[in-house]
Amino acid sequence: MTIKAKPITAAEFALYGELLTPRDAPTKMINAGRCERHNALATVERFGGEAIISIFRSDPVSLPYDCALLERHPLGSQAFVPLGPDPWLSVVAPDDGGKPGTPIAFIVPAGMGVNLRAGVWHGVLTPLDRAADFLVVDRAGDGVNLEEITIAPVTITA
Repeated sequence: MTIKAKPITAAEFALYGELLTPRDAPTKMINAGRCERHNALATVERFGGEAIISIFRSDPVSLPYDCALLERHPLGSQAFVPLGPDPWLSVVAPDDGGKPGTPIAFIVPAGMGVNLRAGVWHGVLTPLDRAADFLVVDRAGDGVNLEEITIAPVTITA
C-alpha cells in the first residue's frame, strides 16, 4: 500500500489529538505585555500516572518511507515538539477493533508539535532528512502503557 503524506491541519488531525502551535490570538499577554501566552493547547492524559518531560533524539527518514511499525499508549497522551528547524512526519491510524486501521501521514511544519490522545495508533518519530531532537511530554507510572504492532509496510510519499 502507498499513501501520500499531506499537510497537517487541526481539523484533519482532530480525531488523533491536538496541534501544538500558537493560536491566531494569544490567550493573554504576560511579562508586562512582552510575551504572548497561548494557554492549554492540549491536556496531558495520564490515568493515574505522572506527567514527565523528556528529550528524544531520532534518526531521520527520507521519503518515500516504508512504515512497518505502529504503537500506542493506552494509559496516557504523548506530545512531540520538535526542537529543530525542520519539518517532520506524523503517521497515525484509527483504531479498528484493537488493531490499527489504515495509516494516514501528515507533514508537520517546523516549529509545530502534536499531542496524541491516549490510545491513538501512531508511527515512531520520523524527522525528515536529518536527525532531530523532540521535547516529549508523556506518562510514567504503573501499568502497561506501550503496545507495538508490526504491519505490512505502508510506503509514504511526498
